[in-house]
Amino acid sequence: MALRIVVVLAVLTGVTGSPNATMRPEAALSDMTANPNSLPETVEETHAFGQKEEEKEAEEEVMATGELNPSHYPAQRAAIVIQHYLNSRHGSPYRLFKVHRVHRAYAEDVPDTGRKYHLDISIQEIMNNVTEKCSAEVLFPGREQQGSARVQASCEEILKINSTTQDQAFYQQYKNNQTLVTAQYLPDSYGHVSPCMEPLRTLGIVASSVIMLNQSSENTLYNMAQVANLTQLSNENDQLKFHYHVLLHDMVSQEIINWKLLFTWSPAEGVKVQQMEQLPHCHSCEKPLNTN
Repeated sequence: MALRIVVVLAVLTGVTGSPNATMRPEAALSDMTANPNSLPETVEETHAFGQKEEEKEAEEEVMATGELNPSHYPAQRAAIVIQHYLNSRHGSPYRLFKVHRVHRAYAEDVPDTGRKYHLDISIQEIMNNVTEKCSAEVLFPGREQQGSARVQASCEEILKINSTTQDQAFYQQYKNNQTLVTAQYLPDSYGHVSPCMEPLRTLGIVASSVIMLNQSSENTLYNMAQVANLTQLSNENDQLKFHYHVLLHDMVSQEIINWKLLFTWSPAEGVKVQQMEQLPHCHSCEKPLNTN
């Protein structure tokens, strides 16, 4: 009888587990990376979560043309391309745009061309906290066509925001520097950027927008995660010249992609990218851009 009680207790202990058991940090990190805002706690919840994601993806696939849900990926992916377009053409160290909200989105197939998205969105200029409702079109080339997405946007009022005074002060400061500036990790691992480095980080986002616009497709959703390092180079024809190494985050694949950029900037000319190079995943294979 005593033996049978011991066996039963052993089985119960195996089922319930120890109250002092701990989760490995890497396992916890894996769960948080998968979905940092909603962590399933049981196998059943995990299965249900996966089913919801599959249902959402299937719904998005059905909604690939016609009226789109503004909060779903197809509409958001198209809207973020407009953000890259505005920043690459009109951004500066003191002027930066982001998508505030997608109000309406409609997609149509254009024969022998690709897929066109018609969007009503709100764009925010971050530095001045000004928001304007805009209409825009994004045409993604089809598989048979090559090239980047083509954008047309009507955001006249927000583009009138004047950052000339701040941009000129930034330009004069770095044009007349006795020592060329270098920096790294903007932001750092705690998300911090010192105020004096913030315009250089913003300039990195503006220059990276050229890459993100060029690389964007219906299957990507890019933002710039970090300036890994930057180096100011000697001025070129009254243009400030920089070499940046940036980390881009594709929120669809969750991939972090390393790029190096060589570009010039001035208040009059804006950003002019001279070279851009995607780095291999092998860090030992990285080589610097030719900055001559």
